[in-house]
Amino acid sequence: MAEQTKTGRGAVSRRSVLKSAAAASGFAAPMLNFGAFQLFAKSPKTYSAKAIDLVNSNLVIDMLSVMGSLSEEMGALFSEKPQLKDGFRISPEQLEKLRASGVTVFHPAIGLDTYEEALEFIARTNAYVADYPEDLRRIDTVVDMEKAKAEGKLGFIVGLQNSNHFRDVDDVNRFYTLGQRVSQLTYNARNLIGTGSTDRNDSGLSDFGVAIVERMNELGMAVDVSHCGDTTTLDAFDVSKKPVLITHSNVRALAGGHVRCKSDEAIKKMAAAGSVMGITGVRMFVRDKEPTTIEHLLDHYDYVAKLVGVEHLGVGSDMDPDGYDDIAEPAYSKLKGSYKGSYAFRKKIDTDGFDHPQKVYDLTEGLIRRGYSDADIAGVLGGNFKRVLGEIWKPA
Repeated sequence: MAEQTKTGRGAVSRRSVLKSAAAASGFAAPMLNFGAFQLFAKSPKTYSAKAIDLVNSNLVIDMLSVMGSLSEEMGALFSEKPQLKDGFRISPEQLEKLRASGVTVFHPAIGLDTYEEALEFIARTNAYVADYPEDLRRIDTVVDMEKAKAEGKLGFIVGLQNSNHFRDVDDVNRFYTLGQRVSQLTYNARNLIGTGSTDRNDSGLSDFGVAIVERMNELGMAVDVSHCGDTTTLDAFDVSKKPVLITHSNVRALAGGHVRCKSDEAIKKMAAAGSVMGITGVRMFVRDKEPTTIEHLLDHYDYVAKLVGVEHLGVGSDMDPDGYDDIAEPAYSKLKGSYKGSYAFRKKIDTDGFDHPQKVYDLTEGLIRRGYSDADIAGVLGGNFKRVLGEIWKPA
């Protein structure tokens, strides 16, 4: 049963409170769906008026999405002289793809190993505002999200998919000052904080890891456990006094037991903390067999909604607007080869039907088909992550 909180008018479930909060973040009023519309001249796809209205009238947050081009990023990473290439730039053409995506706020975090790399990446991310001052806005608070939507700008959250750059607890303060608002505790391997999802065993959070989580709580930096191993994930929920995010992961039970996905136990812990889980379109995390389509991705939304409630669901696509399968060779093969065999790459990395710049519209159409209400879809698109980040971050 849902946790009950007493009020002067009887018992109100925590679930109903969270759903009301998500709805209050702004959602489209119910509307009739008359016909289909071609949104983009270069794409033959059509979308219903209802799907278009739901995306365009709501705050849409992708809690793991590269803003530059993965092809450029991977090309620079695997270059003989990567320091000479700006793989994280946003070209004017890429900016147009971002604008057409329907997403309002992006979290373009990556996994890095050293303090120096983290400094360089955060400096480059912060420079996006200098590159496009009329188009982009850094997000430090939920008020910034609202302002970005009102101003017609794209927002970005500064974050990292590893916490190796925290050499000591005070480094959390240093990076918070630089604008970092989300930090994933580990990537796939063990670090001084805890264990990643592909390590051979998981001893959970270290004493140092506990201290890092406590300092992040104190400052208002969100803890992310998307790539963490099972014990480290559960420990983070037990230790943290604020909700812990799963920005981009899927349901293990639907993906053949994939180690990068989350167990039912972890999903229940996430919900008990009042937090949110973003569903990713990475093919191996959606299904362990073919075909793997957007319908199978939608099954993850249905599973979590039935298990713990739709108010704990969001978007964490884990890709750039185009997806991984557009990465040019040899970077594409090198990317696959840089992960352990447990990642179980297949011929394609992207999920069919969720592999192009307007994929959030396809997701919305799918949620409509599956019978989700307008308010629930508004929560999934961004209201739920906005709510929980408002509980973690300090107010403006």
